[in-house]
Amino acid sequence: MANRWQIAISAGFLAAVWAGLADVFQLVTWVGFLGCSTFFAQTETGAKGMIMAIMTNLSGVFWGWLIIAGSGVLGSPIISYALTGIVTAFMCLQASHKNFAFIPGTFIGCCITFALNADIAAIIPPLIIGAALGYSMSLLTGLLITLTDNTTESLKDETVEDI
Repeated sequence: MANRWQIAISAGFLAAVWAGLADVFQLVTWVGFLGCSTFFAQTETGAKGMIMAIMTNLSGVFWGWLIIAGSGVLGSPIISYALTGIVTAFMCLQASHKNFAFIPGTFIGCCITFALNADIAAIIPPLIIGAALGYSMSLLTGLLITLTDNTTESLKDETVEDI
């Protein structure tokens, strides 16, 4: 993998910044990392990739909330199981829309919702920030690659005596 050092530096630095900010603002750190992971796992890049990560994750939050709320209203475990199956089918079907094409992102959002018992206020901010974190990591990596490539090129032009 080319540029491993640039990736490591940008990911490590921004992960530390995120962990510190999440602690200060009492955000769920691991939710942000899942939003970041969604950004890198889907196929789009740049702002488009960040939007897809956010859209798929947030749709999963909605579907997870629907399962939890619906199961609470319906009361019967068997009906709750059926609701889970129906909602899961819709989670997959929504992928026919290009902004929701990354099905694992939807499942990630849904699983986060289950893990945090549909606490939307604890889920949505770090999930969105996490997608932005992934985008920021890709931008910083690109900058570091450009800087190191330029440094390498300028050093090639130097002679030993010039250095």
